[in-house]
Order: sequence, then structure tokens, then C-alpha cells
Amino acid sequence: MTSLLSDGIRFAFGTLTVLPVRVTRWDRGAARAGMLCAPLAGLVVGLCAAAAGAVLLLLGAGPLLAAVASAAVPAVLTRGLHLDGLADTADGLGSAKPAEEALRIMKQSDIGPFGVITLLLVLLAQVAALGELYAAGWAHGAAGAVVSAVAARLALTLASRTGVPAARPDGLGAVVAGTVPTARGAAVAAVVAAAGAGAGGALWGPYGALQYAAAVLGALAAGHVLLRHCVRRFGGVTGDVFGGVAETAATAALVVLVLG
Repeated sequence: MTSLLSDGIRFAFGTLTVLPVRVTRWDRGAARAGMLCAPLAGLVVGLCAAAAGAVLLLLGAGPLLAAVASAAVPAVLTRGLHLDGLADTADGLGSAKPAEEALRIMKQSDIGPFGVITLLLVLLAQVAALGELYAAGWAHGAAGAVVSAVAARLALTLASRTGVPAARPDGLGAVVAGTVPTARGAAVAAVVAAAGAGAGGALWGPYGALQYAAAVLGALAAGHVLLRHCVRRFGGVTGDVFGGVAETAATAALVVLVLG
């Protein structure tokens, strides 16, 4: 049990971040444990993003610069993998081609117009939302960065649940697709939502608890909508789709916090 947990943590950090963690097992058992541990990787990424933004703000920088830093850190810690997946997914969906041709478009190294536009709008939305949160105080911005990163990886846990097929026989999507039992994924989601509510409640009272729980649930809902559409269009998920789901969920969590 301890060994499987260790393998899962290694898998989560080794595939979802650029931190120097060596993946010792590359099989579906490790993938299942890794996807269940994905929110933990998100927590580390979120704390780094929060630290960057909060330190800049406390040193006298404005909310906008702090927001840019908090949006940049997750991109750096994933080597832009999720943003690249978002762009490729947008190109595949925007092509309106049959599944096989759309998947070929997504696998190409270049980024098309749909990908460029989507990247621009998503990053603008993230920076704008973080900027509003930092304008309300460093704690609001830092908490938003953490919740956004954790919710993004939690969306990947649910995207790996049983019943979601892989669109290709190879790649990360094929390794993790359908590995997470639905009940376990739901349990992890409940724990993360409760933790978010607890943190929000501790900082800002009952309304904060509701707001942060809503941010997690809103992120999962947005990620689920994209996931369902991609499964319908492509016949399953790919590594690019996972990246798109993560960035969609991250952005949705921030938007919910700002609207709250």
C-alpha cells in the first residue's frame, strides 16, 4: 500500500510537473494512484504560484504584476504542457474535421489560429481574475492561485474515471484513461471541495466557505463540459485533452471566485 502510494505520488509529480521526480512505474496501476494524487501536485504548484504573486505584491508591485507572476508559475512548472494541450484541443475542435483528422491536427507541432486565440483569451482571463483578487488583498490572490491549481488537477482525476475511453492507443491519455474508479474519484473531489470550503471558512467565514467550495465545483463542471464534448468529437481523451481540461478548470475556478 505504501509502495503504491509512493508510486502514485511519483507518477503525479513526474507527469504533471517538471519537478525532478523520477517515475518508477509506468503502468495503469501507478496511473490510477497518480491521478488520485493529482490534486497534491496541484497544491504544490498552487503554493509556488501564490508565493510568487504574494511576494511581489508585498514588495510593492501592483496587482497586475502579481497576477502575471501567479499565472506564469504554473506554466513554468508544467513546461507549458497544459497550455499546449489547450491550444491543440482548440485546434482539433475548431477544425470541424472528422475525429481521425482532428486528432492528426492536434498531434502536429505547430499551433493554429483557434489555438492562438484560445490561449490568448484564457491567459487574459486568468490574469484579469487574479488581478482582481490581488487587488482585494494578497491573501485573496494567493488563495485564488492555490484553489485554481488544485481544482485544475482535480479535474484530471475525474477525467481519468472509469468509462472515459482513450482516443488513441498510445500516449499519456491511453495510460490514464479509465483508470480511476468513479467512487474513488468522487471521494477525492469531496475531500478537495471540503478542504477548499474549510480554508475559505477559516479565512473569511461562512461566505468564504461557500465561495471556495463553489469555485472547486464550478471548475469541475467546466472541465466536465469540455471533456464530454471532446469524447463525443474525438472518441475519447488524449494528453492534449487533459491539458485543455486542466486549463479550463483553472480558469473557471478563478472566475467563480471573482464573481463571488
